[in-house]
Amino acid sequence: MAVDRLLPTSEAEAVVALAREFAARELAPRVAEYEASHRFPRELFAALGEVGLLSMPLPQEWGGGGLPYEVYLQALEELGAAWVSVAVGVSVHAMSCWVLATYGSEEQKRRWLPDMLGGERLGGYCLSEADAGSDPSAMRTRAVHDGGVYRLSGTKAWVTHGGEADFYIVFARTSEDRGHGVSCFLVPGDTAGLEPQPPERKMGMTASTTASLAFDGVEIPAERLIGHEGDGLQIALRALDSGRLGIAAVAIGLGQACLDCAVAYARERRTFGRAIIEHQGLGFLLADMAAGVESARAVTLEAARRRDRGLPFSRQAAVAKLVATDTAMRVSTDAVQVLGGAGYTREFPVERMMREAKVMQIFEGTNQIQRLVIARHLARG
Repeated sequence: MAVDRLLPTSEAEAVVALAREFAARELAPRVAEYEASHRFPRELFAALGEVGLLSMPLPQEWGGGGLPYEVYLQALEELGAAWVSVAVGVSVHAMSCWVLATYGSEEQKRRWLPDMLGGERLGGYCLSEADAGSDPSAMRTRAVHDGGVYRLSGTKAWVTHGGEADFYIVFARTSEDRGHGVSCFLVPGDTAGLEPQPPERKMGMTASTTASLAFDGVEIPAERLIGHEGDGLQIALRALDSGRLGIAAVAIGLGQACLDCAVAYARERRTFGRAIIEHQGLGFLLADMAAGVESARAVTLEAARRRDRGLPFSRQAAVAKLVATDTAMRVSTDAVQVLGGAGYTREFPVERMMREAKVMQIFEGTNQIQRLVIARHLARG
């Protein structure tokens, strides 16, 4: 079922239509096979770059799409409705590029951004560690400044595209200052001493490679420091605000796909002489699913519009991520229930989507962290 959207311009409508068409043509026919075989769809990221869907919200002057977040997120939602692993990858790549586009010097942007935004190079984001997930200020990975280079040592965990990416945004400790002791670096994926660990064995999103990265004295030129020493924590948290909106959009796409599958099944399946959608118990369940998806979309677009206008949106991003991902989990579970025994089989995609929904409540800040962020904003007034 096509979503009834209120887009700001005809150009925005064209971009979202392009994303929907690409998803139907390139993503939907491959998702089941690739997820079942844990195959990373690298060629599809190149194809997304070719049609302008990989770096949609990044500056046009460097090769991005220059789209407002209000439009980018709705295009990302269309990708997420077809294939969560790919849509999350687009969001992570955009977040990684945003760091350089926002905090890099003009020389850094001129040298590196065009290749990063063109579709041939894929990015990863290295913030979390085994003992520093929800508390990034506790990270132990270190970067020691030695003349014209930095030497990075430590291990980053839960890296989307770990071992597959061409470049990584890496956060490492450069001093013991808890608030200003972390710095940000752009590290090529083929740098000597950077060792990807075996991919994690996950319950969902199995076509999206997630792995730890070990840094064993990785030496990078000092010119790859982004911003100034000590800026890293501020950069990371600002990037996560935008990243959370990306995850919210993907979660909405997943929820919409689950709703569409459940409604289509409920219209066709008949019991007691009529379609099961006409039974009040299931009809009300589907109505609640629809209300949840539309509500999540509304709060996410509200946060996006604030971002586009240069207004504070950190609290709204936390609300969007919390609401959208909790909704995706509930709606995917309800979709399995609507399909009954069929929903528990791999004949229908809702069992896969239910497994994929779970991690969305965890990455880009757990939903408990989102509640903490919201509560702190409320306490400040």
